[in-house]
Amino acid sequence: MIRALLKLVLVVVLISAAAAFFLGYRFGDDGAPAAATAPVAAPGVDTERARQTGAEIGETVATGAAQARQAINDGALTAKIKSKMALDDTIRAAAIDVDTSGGVVTLSGTVRSESERARALQLARETDGVTSVSDRLTVR
Repeated sequence: MIRALLKLVLVVVLISAAAAFFLGYRFGDDGAPAAATAPVAAPGVDTERARQTGAEIGETVATGAAQARQAINDGALTAKIKSKMALDDTIRAAAIDVDTSGGVVTLSGTVRSESERARALQLARETDGVTSVSDRLTVR
């Protein structure tokens, strides 16, 4: 009973807040549309150069964002593969290094047997997002 009452009060508060926000947004400027004005350049400012500089900065930011996205994807692939290996009892995951670059995974380190090597390679290849696996594992 109390839970239902609290839920009802919460819903009423949320609806009231949303209504106040939208009504304030709609009528907060007295209903008059804002005057459309063209941007005014400050005296002595080369607007064409400013636009060009802004475009260059935009390109640099876009390139950095793409590189960050790729690094995050590579880190996620590495984490997936390492966690698969850690959960597999036949592999000593601590002895295997996993490096990822653009979907290409490189496994390096020392394994105890050929079966451990094959299992590590299989786990890496079965991971979604991996395009190829480079084997640099050595059998002791």
